[in-house]
Amino acid sequence: MEAYFDNSATTPVYPEVRDLVVKLMEQDYGNPSSLHQKGVDAARYVSDARDKIARLLKVQAKEIVFTSGGTESNNMALIGGALANRRAGNKIITTAVEHASVGSPLTFLEDMGFDVVRIPTGNDGVVDVDRLVDEVDDDTIIVSVMYVNNEIGAVMPVEDIARRIKEKNPSVLFHVDAIQAFGKYVIYPKRMGIDMMSISSHKFHGPKGVGALFIKDRVKVKPVIYGGGQQGGMRSGTENVPGIAGMALAAEMTYRDLDANVAHMRELKEHLIDELTQIDDVYSNSGDAPHIASITFKGVRSEVMLHALEEKGIYVSSGSACSSNKHSTSSTLKAIGLPHEKLESTLRFSFSPENTMEQIDYAVECCKELLPILRRYVRKK
Repeated sequence: MEAYFDNSATTPVYPEVRDLVVKLMEQDYGNPSSLHQKGVDAARYVSDARDKIARLLKVQAKEIVFTSGGTESNNMALIGGALANRRAGNKIITTAVEHASVGSPLTFLEDMGFDVVRIPTGNDGVVDVDRLVDEVDDDTIIVSVMYVNNEIGAVMPVEDIARRIKEKNPSVLFHVDAIQAFGKYVIYPKRMGIDMMSISSHKFHGPKGVGALFIKDRVKVKPVIYGGGQQGGMRSGTENVPGIAGMALAAEMTYRDLDANVAHMRELKEHLIDELTQIDDVYSNSGDAPHIASITFKGVRSEVMLHALEEKGIYVSSGSACSSNKHSTSSTLKAIGLPHEKLESTLRFSFSPENTMEQIDYAVECCKELLPILRRYVRKK
C-alpha cells in the first residue's frame, strides 16, 4: 500500500485541473498581452480566474494579483508593503514561527534598516496576542501573522489580532500568510480585517508555480518585479495562464465540498494521533488545523523514521518542505519549547481529502512494527 501524508508540502493535482492545464498548453496557448484572438482567449482565462478567486474571498477582482506562488506573494506583501509605506514608519511585527518565505524577506528588510519584532508563542504554537498588540505603536507599518503553521498546524486568531491592532493603530497593514489555511477554512479577508493575504495553488490540488496575493484596494504596495507592466504594473511578466486557470479551478473544486473534506481530514488526523500516542514515548505536538499532525517518536531521529516509513510506501515530512532537505533544527519546534531530544525526532503527517482511514491504520501498524527495531538499533550504537 502507498500512503502519501505530505500534503502540506504539495498536493496531487485534481484530474480536471490537469486536463485544463494541458488544454491551455496545447490549444489555448496565446500570450494574454497579444491583440489577436489567441491572446484575447488567453486573457479571458486570466480574467475569469481572477473573478473566481475574488468570489471565493468576497473581494474585488482588481484586488487579486497572480504570482509564481506563496513565496513571491509573501515577498511582495512584505517588501513591497514596507517600501511603499516607509514614510509612515519603520517597524514590522511578526511571530517567531513564521515560514521562511516571511522570515527571510523580513531579515532582508532588517538589513535595510527596518525594525523587525518577532513575538514568541506559547507551547501550543499560538502567538502571544497581548504581547503582539503591546508592541504596536505609531511607528508600526505592518503586522504579518501566518493563519496556520505549516509544521504543527497551530491556528492563529487572525480576526482577533486584526481587530486589536487596528483599534490601537488603524493605519497598520495586516498581512496574513494563508498558504496552509486556504482550502481548509472559509476566509473573507475584508470582513476579517486583513489587508494583504497570500495563497499558493499547489497546497489545494492546483499546479505548482502559481499563487495569488490579495491586496485590499487603496493599500500601498510597491512592485518587486518590473518589466512590461502586466497586472496593472503590480507584477510584470507574461502571466502563467495554464497555472492561473488551473489554480482557480482547483480553488472552486476545493470549496465545493469544504465542510465534508475538512471533517474527513480531521477524523483522519485525530485517529492517527489517538493510535500513535498509545505507543510508548510517542507524543503529539499538533495544533488545531484539520490537516496537520506533528508527531514525536522519541529515541529515533526523524530522518531515520522518515526513510523507514518510506520503505513501507508511507511518505511524511521532517519539517517544512522548503527546508527539510537541509540539516537544520526547526525554528517552530524550538519556539514551542520542545527539548533537544524531541526536536530531532519529530515528523509531520499532513492530509488531503483523498487519504483514507485504511491508510492511517496501515501507517500506525508500520510505526508499531518499526519503532522497537529502530530504538534497539540506536541503543546498540
